[in-house]
Amino acid sequence: MSRIALVTGGQKGIGLGIAEALIGAGYKVALAARSKETAPEVEEALSHLGADAAYFSHDLQDVDRHAGLLDKVESHFGPVSTLVSNAGVPARVRGDMLDLQQDSFDFVLGVNLRGAFFLAQEAARRMLDLPDDPYRSITFVTSVSATMVSIERAEYCISKAGAAMMAELFAVRLAPHGIGVFELRPGIIETGMTASVKDKYTARIEGGLVPAARWGKPADIGASVVPIANGEMAFATGSSIAVDGGLSIARL
Repeated sequence: MSRIALVTGGQKGIGLGIAEALIGAGYKVALAARSKETAPEVEEALSHLGADAAYFSHDLQDVDRHAGLLDKVESHFGPVSTLVSNAGVPARVRGDMLDLQQDSFDFVLGVNLRGAFFLAQEAARRMLDLPDDPYRSITFVTSVSATMVSIERAEYCISKAGAAMMAELFAVRLAPHGIGVFELRPGIIETGMTASVKDKYTARIEGGLVPAARWGKPADIGASVVPIANGEMAFATGSSIAVDGGLSIARL
């Protein structure tokens, strides 16, 4: 049976790094995001990834269409045995949390938490009907912001903290069925999302913020996903793995 992965937000950044790693490991990968199929970033990603990748336009906020997304992926490739819940949005505006507006709060949690939960729920229901081989897994890509406070983007931190609990909930629910659930917490990763703060964080990294003394790359996250998807960490289900060069280690 083919190994089929669905990667949300897989057309760029961390998601593209994950997709590239999975294809390199022999998976067929469905990418899903809000971008249109004709968007330059989508066309570039598909050209780079080749015939083992396909793109499906989908908005995580539209939970009523989650089942339809999985139906389309199944028709194209086959049933999804690996879900990488990677898509997420940042705070619309960085600023004083005392000025945070309700629409920004609702938007961020609507994608990062509500949308991610109900897609994972639908995928999990279907995975229960699949055989044990290939290994079945769900990986939530959250952030070090699940536990590290940034008061200028409170809604983002809250969404990632909630997603960390979401991963544990799914892990406990699915463990008796041999379905692994994991959480990856990226640190400061060089992507389009962090481009606007690159100079700020480069200076801080050079000043010792990250013990590894460098920016993270999407490939760093991809390299962490592959052993999870392959079942090499099956008995570690429910684990949270920091992929941050040591950023989140408490230090004096």
